[in-house]
Amino acid sequence: MEKEKCFKIGYVAKTHGLKGEVTLNMSEDVDFNTFKSVFIEQQGSLVPYFISSFSDRGDKVFIKFDDIDTSEKATLLKGSSIFLPKEVRPKLKRGEFYDDEVIGFTVIDENLGELGEITEVSSAGPNRLLTLLFNGKEVLIPVNSPFVISSNKTKKIIKVVLPDGFLDI
Repeated sequence: MEKEKCFKIGYVAKTHGLKGEVTLNMSEDVDFNTFKSVFIEQQGSLVPYFISSFSDRGDKVFIKFDDIDTSEKATLLKGSSIFLPKEVRPKLKRGEFYDDEVIGFTVIDENLGELGEITEVSSAGPNRLLTLLFNGKEVLIPVNSPFVISSNKTKKIIKVVLPDGFLDI
């Protein structure tokens, strides 16, 4: 599976027990009841791993993969990112987007025109921020009203309205 066709859901934090189970640190809410496998990044490639069993306790997910039956084999997965295909993500409402979908989108301000391309979407507490370069300096724009007024996935454009002086900060 190509990495561009997948999205990251977390990573393998550590081994759990002696029979190959691992503990996952999740960045996305996932119902493992609906999946038979995940992709684990190894040496830059995504490798499918089939799920034998899983359990979750609070914010921790414990998972057992087929053919990983010792602590030593599980240790080899430690720190590896876990992915699912983008096609299994729930459809979002009109105007909403997943963070990885908008990388490379052009940001256009209603008054100033084109500002630049989104290089990253980051989080600052509960707030999501669009990151872009404008005149050689990094700009962070909150992903909420009144800043973001629309997004067009087909045209790869996000329209914003920035307050006077916002880009001078």
